This record gives sequence, structure tokens and C-alpha cells, in this order.
Amino acid sequence: MIRDQQRQSQLLDEIRTWVRTVAIPNENRVEQDGVVPEDLVADLRERGFFGWSIPQAYGGLGLTTEELVQAAMELSQCSVAFRARVGTNTGIGSEALVADGIEEQKRHYLPKLASGEWTGCFALTEKEAGSDATALATTAVRDGNSYVLNGAKCFITNAPIADLFTVLARTDPNEPGHLGISAFLVERTMPGLRTGEPYRMMGQSGSPVSEVYFEDCRVPAANLIGGVEGQGFRTAMKVLNKQRLHLSALCTGPAIRMLEDAVRHVMARRQFGQPLADFQLVQAMIADCETEISAARALVLDTARKRDLGEDVTKAASMCKYYASEMCGRVADRAVQLFGGSGYVVDYSCIERFYRDIRLFRLYEGTSQIHQLNIAKQVLREAQANVA
Repeated sequence: MIRDQQRQSQLLDEIRTWVRTVAIPNENRVEQDGVVPEDLVADLRERGFFGWSIPQAYGGLGLTTEELVQAAMELSQCSVAFRARVGTNTGIGSEALVADGIEEQKRHYLPKLASGEWTGCFALTEKEAGSDATALATTAVRDGNSYVLNGAKCFITNAPIADLFTVLARTDPNEPGHLGISAFLVERTMPGLRTGEPYRMMGQSGSPVSEVYFEDCRVPAANLIGGVEGQGFRTAMKVLNKQRLHLSALCTGPAIRMLEDAVRHVMARRQFGQPLADFQLVQAMIADCETEISAARALVLDTARKRDLGEDVTKAASMCKYYASEMCGRVADRAVQLFGGSGYVVDYSCIERFYRDIRLFRLYEGTSQIHQLNIAKQVLREAQANVA
């Protein structure tokens, strides 16, 4: 659903220009320093990139799902650190509030997230609760007008720099499943919350990820999202359905960039007296990349349109995330092959960095194997319903 084609085209042109003139020239700087420089963060704030999917009533752009995935495909054609810096605010770090927050909560927090004044994050995963999200052990006990949180989260993107944490915790110890889980808005300044040092990771330098600890962390009862206990897991699933679409677009952008760079390389480099691009086996790898990128883009855009129309896209969102993340990995591998030795050497290309950075795509927001199971279960459920 594109609300205003001219306005959307202008936004995409702005993102495309920023990526090529600002982000790409600073990729090595981010890789070496391990942080997105504050001057570039300020630029992202001024351009409104932090508030893409936050409703206009709270200071955001209010992008539809289709508009959001188009923008994400453009922004992700540079170092993943840039899209990660804004991505939690315009995605997983604000969506629970957008989807299920009460009006007072939205008015208080969303403008801060939309402007980029605050950075948000989504704290669900624990060491024993990843793919099995209902196994989380973090607790929230009601005490007067507050809840007291205890527990720990891990692998939380932007946790080291976040100001606002959307936290999933168990409010009903007698309910071991999803019905005992609630969602809370926890500010960094609330006593009892602390974050660990950023992990040393295989890739994604400049995108800080760490653990989050709650030690008798006292949170006002007014910060229970939606004001109702036991709804947290449903809220999380709403967040993840949209985020999986968002992430699918963020997997597609790097693949586009890697193929463009690889094509330029094989057209310029000569072997046996002719450009590498003239060799048929090189052309076969280019064809495979282009076809898979186009398939991912089409699937993501089609699913985004269905979500905007109010259709249930649970299965389709899993398909998008599964296919796009695996596709990106295949494109990265072929890109290294197309670059040859230059694709393995840091000094000669960005491909080795992308190769490391995009490996995470197949793990977070549900591993590929979890999505395979989810897709199959829904297909079998649909088939059983048709037989009945």
C-alpha cells in the first residue's frame, strides 16, 4: 500500500543518495571504530530515519508495511551497522508499543523514539529461551503500584546504547506457557537495570549487542504494555510478524549491493585476455544471484501488501524471512567467488565484511530451521482443515 507515490519516491531517492554519498564512504570507519559516529547518527535523526514506521500522530512518518520494506531495501545496501542503528526504533523496539500500547504510553514514549532522541530495543531472548520463547524465566512480581523484575536477557541488539527496553517477563509463575507472559516498558534509568559489555562478534561491527540484567528492577505498573497481564506473548508475536517482513527486506538490500559490486568487478578484471564477465560460468553465478534477489523482493513486497490489507501473513512472513536470509547467504558466497582472492582480502573489497555480517540473518528473528517447522506446520494445518 503506497499512500502517495510521489512522496514515497522522494523518500527512496533520499535514502539512496544518503547510502551512496554518506554511508558507503564511512563503512570502513564504522568497521574500525566499532560504532556509528555521532555526527552520522545526528544526520539520521534530522532526516527522520528513526521514525519510519511510527505513526505520524507521534512524530513518525507512519509508513505502511510496503513503504517500510521498500525503504529498508534501500538503507540496507550499506554496512548493516547503519540500518541496525535506526532499525530497532523503526521496527522491533517500537512495534509492541505501536501495536498494543495504551494512549498514555504512546504519547509518552513514541515521540522520543521517532525523533531518535531515545534508542529502543526488544528484550525477549534468554539463554534458555530462544527458539522456544515461552520458556523465558525472567519474572515480574506485582508490588503495589510497581512490578519488580528479576532475570537476564541475551543477544539484545542495541542494548548497550538503549534508553527504552521492551521486556518480556513472566507475571504468572503458575502458568508455564505463553499466557503467563507480560510485556513492560523499562527505562534505562530505572534502578536495577544494567547492560553487559558489547559482545565481540563474527561480524556486524558498529552494531552493539549485549546481555541485559534485571536485579530487583522496579518498574511502574503504568508501564505494563496495554495495561493487561498475560498478553505479552501475543504482543511479541505481532512484533515478530512485522519484524520478519522488515528483516526480509533488510536481507535483500545487502544482496543487491553485493551483486552490483561483483558485477562491476568481473566487468573490469581481465583474465586470458578478456573480462571475467565474458566467461559463461561467471555469468551463471550472476544469473543465479539476480534471479534469487528478484524472487525475494517479489515475495517480500507481495506479503507486505497483504499485511497492509489486513490479511494474516504469519506463514508468509516466515517464508519471507526464511527465503530472504538464506538467499542473502548464497549471494554472499557467490560474490566472494566472483571476486576471487580480492573477495577474501579486507584491503581489496567490502565483500569479506558482508560475508561475515550477513551470516547472522539466518539466526535471529527465528532460525531458518524454526521457520521451516513453522511453515510446514501451517501448511499441514491448512491441508487438514480443507479435508475436514
